Amino acid sequence: MHPVGKIVDDRGVIARLIDDDTLVFRGVLHITSKKGSVRSNHYHKKDYHYLYVERGKCEYYEKEANNPNAKIESVSLAPGDLVLSKPGIIHAVKFLEDSVIWAFTTEKRRQDTYEKDTIRVTIIK
Repeated sequence: MHPVGKIVDDRGVIARLIDDDTLVFRGVLHITSKKGSVRSNHYHKKDYHYLYVERGKCEYYEKEANNPNAKIESVSLAPGDLVLSKPGIIHAVKFLEDSVIWAFTTEKRRQDTYEKDTIRVTIIK
């Protein structure tokens, strides 16, 4: 998924990354990851979050948590790409380069709250 719109003029560019009136964001995370590392391998009970790639490249994987026959789907993400992780969907990210991503979350990300909403399941290594 790419930004939903751009405004370009002499001053530069405004890219509208998210235009979603159904979600309220409670957290914004700036995440750096080293080439070859894997993050996530979990799903959330309530949290939705967008992941936006600022720099680097990664593979995003997801699979339905409550369907043992569900196939793992993946997509390559590059700078400017955006993906939505929904509750009940196991997701993982493998970084192909040193990368910077942003997560925009609907649930607060204090560690105690985060752990209560997170179920760890490994879908990639």
